[in-house]
Amino acid sequence: MKPSVWRHLGKSLCRLYGFSARNTVSNLIMILPPIYGAIQTCKDGLEIRYVWSFLGLAAVGIGSWSFHMTLQYEMQLLDELPMIYSCCVFVYCLYECFKQERAVNYVSIALLLTFSITVSVVYLIWKEPVFHQVMYAILVAFLVIRSVFIVTWVYPWLRALGFTSLTVFLLGFVLWNIDNILCDSLRATRQRLPPVIGAVTQLHAWWHILTGLGSYLHILLSLQIRSTYLKHRPKVKFLCGVWPMLHIESQKAS
Repeated sequence: MKPSVWRHLGKSLCRLYGFSARNTVSNLIMILPPIYGAIQTCKDGLEIRYVWSFLGLAAVGIGSWSFHMTLQYEMQLLDELPMIYSCCVFVYCLYECFKQERAVNYVSIALLLTFSITVSVVYLIWKEPVFHQVMYAILVAFLVIRSVFIVTWVYPWLRALGFTSLTVFLLGFVLWNIDNILCDSLRATRQRLPPVIGAVTQLHAWWHILTGLGSYLHILLSLQIRSTYLKHRPKVKFLCGVWPMLHIESQKAS
């Protein structure tokens, strides 16, 4: 597909969604909390990989914001490719969580970097959205398998956090597919509803919110697993009494 075709598709999507302002603003959940999380991770002196995890999620949010605000092909790439890159960071963190502190697995980094570059080059040439979706699904499958194994057999007390992050993410995925399949009828229904109700029934916006929250909770899970293995004392705090943050004390438990 040529860029002009993508722009035409973007304009069509804009009409289907009745303008993408709500879809744009809903990306804030993938931008502000992860940036705060990256800052807190630096303050706690944790491994840089977790800073990149938070910043990767923020990059996805910024890219998605840019695409829904402009509906241009270049911004579409800024939305989709960071999904691959950030997920590769998630995979590295989760599969290296039981290694020596500050250890670096250069083989894993090389493999994930090669995967990211390959997907990027093929996607830029082929421009087939299904290819991107399949590649992203493969990475998510690796995360799900590893997470379920750890919270089931290694640290079962983290089961609630693990399955909550997975459930929230999958719920967003289901709503996104419902919105894609029933877009016309949902849009017609929203036009007959009061503006407030119509706003909260934007399923594509909920896809952003729920997948952003699910991804954020996954980073917290990965941090919890890593800090538990390293015998740190993680403590969950709630920013403004609502948003979960994981504070890692520098002292190690005896």
